[in-house]
Order: sequence, then C-alpha cells, then structure tokens
Amino acid sequence: MSEVYKRWPAPAKLNLMLRIVGQREDGYHLLQTVFQFIDLCDWLVFRPVNESAISLRTPLPGVPKGDDLTFRAAQLLKEETGYEGGVVIEIEKHLPMGGGLGGGSSDAATTLVALNDLWQLGLSRERLMQLGLRLGADVPIFVLGHSAWAEGVGEVFQEIEVSEKWVVVLKPDCHVDTKEIFSSKDLTRDSKSIKIADFIAGQHQNDCLGVVRKLYPSVDRALRELSVFSEARLTGTGACVFAQFDTELAAKKAYLSLSGKWQSYLCKGINRSPLYSSLNDA
Repeated sequence: MSEVYKRWPAPAKLNLMLRIVGQREDGYHLLQTVFQFIDLCDWLVFRPVNESAISLRTPLPGVPKGDDLTFRAAQLLKEETGYEGGVVIEIEKHLPMGGGLGGGSSDAATTLVALNDLWQLGLSRERLMQLGLRLGADVPIFVLGHSAWAEGVGEVFQEIEVSEKWVVVLKPDCHVDTKEIFSSKDLTRDSKSIKIADFIAGQHQNDCLGVVRKLYPSVDRALRELSVFSEARLTGTGACVFAQFDTELAAKKAYLSLSGKWQSYLCKGINRSPLYSSLNDA
C-alpha cells in the first residue's frame, strides 16, 4: 500500500491597503501596507527521497523548473544547509496566477517551512524569512504567518490583529504588469506616512488603484460591479479585487450574484496562517 503524505497549506494574502511614501535611489519604492491571509489555499505534498534530486510532480504549465519559486525554495534550503537528501513536490493549485494574491510566494514559503521540519534542519523562523526574501519580496510574510503592518520595501513587519471578515475576491481575465504600474509617471509616490491607528480608523487607500484602473479596463469593471455590494478594493497591483463583509450571508449574496460573470472566490479573512497549524500537527 502506498504511503499517505500530509498536505501542507499555502494561503493567499490580501493587501488591505498600500501607500507609496517615497522612492530609494536604487529605484525601489518605499511602502506602507497591511497583509492579511484568507482561507483560500494551494496545497503541497512533500515526499522526501534519499537521492539528492528535487523534482516537481506537478510542474506549472509554461514555467521552467528553474523559475518555479517552489523548486527554487527547496534548492536554496539544500544549498544553505548542505542537506544531502531530496524531495518530490506536488502542488494542488487553487490560487490564480498573476492575481496579486501571492500564490507563488506562498508556495515557496510553505516549501521552506515544511522542508525545514521534514528534513529536521532546525532553522529559525527569522532565518527562513531571510532566505525567503532572496526568493521574492512577498515570501517573508508567508513565512511569518501572521497578519502584519509592513514598511520599507515591504520587508519590515509588525504583527497586528485585523477583523477577520468574510471576503469576496474577483479575478479579472488579465495579468497586471507590476513593473509597468510602478514605473508609471501617473503613480503617486509621495503619500503621507500614516500610523497603524490611522489604518484601523479607516485609511486604507491603495496608491496603485488609479493607474491600474486606467490601464486595465477589466479590473475597473470588476471594481465597479463588486462595489454594488460593498467597498471594492485592489490587492497589491492586482489583478484581483476584493470586498469585505460582516456576515457570511451578505458575502454569499454578492458571490452568487457575480460568480456567473467572474472568476470568483468566497473566503474568510484570517490573521494566523493555517501553515503553522499544519506544522504543529506534524
């Protein structure tokens, strides 16, 4: 009988606000943002093997193995620790690619956390976050595993508690080019810095919103149609848009109304990543 392996979650994230408060000399933008997870997840299975090879049982269509963040995370962990074994990785994808929900980054973070456990490497969460930053700017928040206020270029975190509301997410049929948005002459780059208390009080603008709406009509249309039910917002640079609801009933009403026209998800906001519940159950 074949061995049954545990499934590890890789949750999506939302940017509940995004302010651009400056720009460094190297071109990187200085941000203020708030991350919260939702209970929409990819699922990963890791099958340790004695040989040193890392292989993907379910490679992403059109993504070379060397560019796959999951593969790169496992390879980086091996290189940094000198671990001699290998692993076969299987991914059950549910998060839309290119939507601003952090799917690839979350998969990479789950790979770091799970293999650190399965390979008994003993690296601290802080060390895994440092490794994650070498893979991508969003990877550390998924390793941190808690809703957070983030600053700098998005790598300085302070854990916060955010209302865990019901969420409807729409994925327009387009991929937003993040570099295009951040290089736009119309992008606001000098927003005033705010405090966490200001965000809690209701300041949750996204400085990328105007540029994205102008360049991507399908995102603009999704925002307008979702706003009929609740305030519609952009996560990161998109393309996904979302709205929060106080009750499941209200969220479900919006979801059922829009799901026939849009790729839609009915979710719940969560402050603690299910990845660490899974780790504690190991």
